[in-house]
Amino acid sequence: MRRSVITATGSYLPERIVTNEELSTRVDTSDEWIVARSGIKQRHIAAEGELTSDLATHAARAALDMAGLKPDDIDLIVLATATPDETFPASATVVQKNLGMTRGFAFDIQAVCTGFLFALATADNFVKSGQANRALVIGAETFSRILDWEDRTTCVLFADGAGAIILEAAEGEGTSDDRGVLTTHLHSDGDKHDLLYVDGGPSSTQTTGFLRMEGREVFRHAVNNLASVVHEAMDATGLTTDDIDWLVPHQANKRIIDGTGKKLKLDPEKVILTVDKHGNTSAASVPLALDEAVRDGRIKRGDLLLLEAMGGGFTWGSALVRW
Repeated sequence: MRRSVITATGSYLPERIVTNEELSTRVDTSDEWIVARSGIKQRHIAAEGELTSDLATHAARAALDMAGLKPDDIDLIVLATATPDETFPASATVVQKNLGMTRGFAFDIQAVCTGFLFALATADNFVKSGQANRALVIGAETFSRILDWEDRTTCVLFADGAGAIILEAAEGEGTSDDRGVLTTHLHSDGDKHDLLYVDGGPSSTQTTGFLRMEGREVFRHAVNNLASVVHEAMDATGLTTDDIDWLVPHQANKRIIDGTGKKLKLDPEKVILTVDKHGNTSAASVPLALDEAVRDGRIKRGDLLLLEAMGGGFTWGSALVRW
């Protein structure tokens, strides 16, 4: 059976770090208030003129370096982002140009915070079908550009960053012991639009708009949806949550991550947590957390990883991966 295996990871965070203390000088908030409600202590914010494609390019190069590959070894780039450089062309094509990649194809996917899972599932299917042998999958965001910096309920949560992986085709036995992507599960529910959205766009207001969120409702749906999509992955493979070595969740809010882990009866020591340092980087958060855990040695060959996320739309999804 043809599988897609993650062979490398990479990430990039902008240089500028904004602490809770700094934010408290701009909006009516405090370090204690932010930490208690989200677990976030600091976040990275892109510099003026630093684009989503720039962040994505840095992360992509880091992944290529880890894999020992050249840009033209890649057949496909899938970039998950809700904050592209421009309405068109796809920011993935800008990354393609930046890397000096002269072959293959590149496109963007937009599923907000679940974007990386949608991109991973898409690339996985291209690889499994034989349409690509190597894919570069990226999540990158400059969410600071769509925040209302006077709304303390949202501006303290979101941030900028990028993470990337390389998927390569490999032969497996078709069992849950195979290396690679074992199963992916994606969902959306457009009925929940008004709970998390941006109030602008080319077709509606001809402006970029600002992020708007009903935090309490999002929290309630997130814990239930994420636990449900994890169980889908387990049911599809015959594995149980006891088999999971690492949960790599979307880094939206520590309370959501803790609530999901508790619902799944997972040991907190098995959960990769970066939200305290990175904030919510939307589509970048899962690959950022994955790269950190790979590079510090926590994730080892043969480990079973459960990746999950939920975002505006609503969208939510999971991927079960054997490292």
